[in-house]
Amino acid sequence: MGDIIMATEALAVGAVSRYALQTRYRKLHQNVYVPVDFTLDAPSRAVAAWLWSGRSATLAGYSAAAVLGSKWLPDDAPAELARIRHPSPPGILIHTGAIADDEVDVVDGMTCTSVARTCYDIGRRRPLDTAIIQIDALLNVTNVGVVRVRSVAERYPGARGIRRLRSALDLADPGAESPQETRLRLLLVRGGVPRPVTQIPVADERGRVRRRIDMGWPQWKVGVEYDGEQHWTNPEDHENDIVRLEFLASRRWTIVRVSARQLRYRGPEIIARTWAALYRAGYPR
Repeated sequence: MGDIIMATEALAVGAVSRYALQTRYRKLHQNVYVPVDFTLDAPSRAVAAWLWSGRSATLAGYSAAAVLGSKWLPDDAPAELARIRHPSPPGILIHTGAIADDEVDVVDGMTCTSVARTCYDIGRRRPLDTAIIQIDALLNVTNVGVVRVRSVAERYPGARGIRRLRSALDLADPGAESPQETRLRLLLVRGGVPRPVTQIPVADERGRVRRRIDMGWPQWKVGVEYDGEQHWTNPEDHENDIVRLEFLASRRWTIVRVSARQLRYRGPEIIARTWAALYRAGYPR
């Protein structure tokens, strides 16, 4: 757990002196310290909160997602714990409610809610689009399907936020590899475009998969791709994009490319461009 220490333990074994503790560390929680220049993120906040609990609590929500390997979590969000009877100190949220034994995993010695249970909790507690983004990210990195989350939700039909969770699961897709891909997919679906398939493999003439398309409609060979800032500012990425697009064109794919600015400000235009590409490919009007 690196630079995060429990003061009493570190002092007892001589890992730090009291002077070093006072001058080189800062107190994060009761008995939990980090170096003064330590930058906190979601995983380190989770570890610190778990240590504060005396290594007894169950990590939940964003903290569980962090130790399970999810990306795109906010660095400044409070840590989240469950199965502990203590008031919430600053920087830690404590959740109550039943958690079944089969909804708990152990990662690096720390108890946390399972992937499915974590998605269930995030989907109920976060705003809809945020919940979809975080569910997409966690399912993507763990290869767990939406059906597993639904099975947990079926156990708690009257839980607070269950309707929001169901809406999130209806729109979730483990194929999203970034928050912007999720936002782009939601824009298209909410704009009336047929729901796209994600992470579409494209093979060469010998049947070897050479590329993948963020999302699209294989029947019509129309894809939509989000291009991050690096696609426009990094010469190497830009060169790779040229080669990639030429290959997809040789396989008769039409690609609608979307930049960050377009996604932010040009939603209707993106939808119109996507429809136009589908119609040109033969999609029935």
